[in-house]
Amino acid sequence: MFENLTERLQGTVKRLRGQARITEDNIQETLREVRMALLEADVALPVVREFISRVKERALGQEVLSSLTPGQALIKIVNDELISVMGQANESLQLNVQPPAVILMAGLQGSGKTTTTAKLARLLKERHKKNVAVVSCDVYRPAAIKQLETLAGEIDVEFIPSSGGEDPVAIASRALDQARKKFFDVLIVDTAGRLHVDADMMAEIQRLHTAVSPVETLFVVDSMTGQDAANTAKAFNDALPLTGVVLTKADGDARGGAALSVRQITGKPIKFLGMGEKTGALEPFHPERVASRILGMGDVLSLVEEATRQVDQDKAAKLAKKLKTGKGFNLEDLREQLGQMQKMGGMASLMDKLPGMGQVPEAAKKQVNDKELGRMIAIINSMTPGERRHPDLIKGSRKRRIAAGSGTQVQDVNRLLKQHLQMSKAMKQFSKGGMGKLMRAMKGKLPGGGLPF
Repeated sequence: MFENLTERLQGTVKRLRGQARITEDNIQETLREVRMALLEADVALPVVREFISRVKERALGQEVLSSLTPGQALIKIVNDELISVMGQANESLQLNVQPPAVILMAGLQGSGKTTTTAKLARLLKERHKKNVAVVSCDVYRPAAIKQLETLAGEIDVEFIPSSGGEDPVAIASRALDQARKKFFDVLIVDTAGRLHVDADMMAEIQRLHTAVSPVETLFVVDSMTGQDAANTAKAFNDALPLTGVVLTKADGDARGGAALSVRQITGKPIKFLGMGEKTGALEPFHPERVASRILGMGDVLSLVEEATRQVDQDKAAKLAKKLKTGKGFNLEDLREQLGQMQKMGGMASLMDKLPGMGQVPEAAKKQVNDKELGRMIAIINSMTPGERRHPDLIKGSRKRRIAAGSGTQVQDVNRLLKQHLQMSKAMKQFSKGGMGKLMRAMKGKLPGGGLPF
């Protein structure tokens, strides 16, 4: 997300290097570039105009601090204004009401409402320890009811049954009654979508809203629709008292304009970003962290939070202890580390949050991908326990067997063994000289060529 905008903004800032201060002359061309970058990112025109006006007002004539260059000063101003446009801080769900707290999901067909309902249920269950129930009021699309039932089973939350012949309001009322009797903390109501905003759709969801009195009414919108996302959100906000927005498919949108437009056009906060198809791929929206990503400075806080949630701390401690005692880093250890990376959203998600990744060539980024992680794990899974613990055993005939068992080529097995050997040597530095030496030794040794430490 935001790749195009990040690239353009970084190029713009580079042009200011060497200037002693920001002036009318050197800021004019820079602001023109920033304006073009925002428009290409599909940010709504009124938002762009106001953004540029505020940046210019703050930047003109500003004395640059002795430790800063004009480029850095402009980055600070742009960063502050990006945060201002998207909202000053994350606005969490307001669930401090008498249970069950009802969350109503609204949006157009195809925006990802049903999947987002399941993602939100999982997030509330795992991170907030809530007892969650879900119900589908989409009587026009029986597949939607079945889809939610399947997803609810996967994440182990209560699914309240419904059928195509029922009235949506009757379904919602019955679900609320059941949620009260069974003492659920949260009830998430998935509603029907249409291909476009129409009077019937709005009337139905208004009736639903009246029937269940939700504490949160979330508008789910596909971020890849760009400016249309903000305009559709405004149409819904005019008909419903929305409390927030969920931007889905944000991982597939290189432009990211919707994230910059929705807040200002609707006046409603973006509460979550959908960053993939899996039920765990929902992130709370933090404006300051997203601004940092846009400007190529990464999002280390989110990375640390993800690691804290997903990494098995006991296994990590055992590996560290093992390395300190001088024992080897074998292929079972490597498989465990690759699995942890997958749990954290894969390489694409990790790279998106690392500082400086905007300056890494696109070709290099493509080498480090989740398919490569999956291939490496498949190769290790095709080995015997003895081979995983003692990689030196793996010679010609064993390599051919492992390649055949994992659906790969012998050269893929050779590449994995070479990468493991390099990583194993690097890991030895951990016991000899700590993290600094480890990082230097690891440079270029990670899957696909490595990341820039």
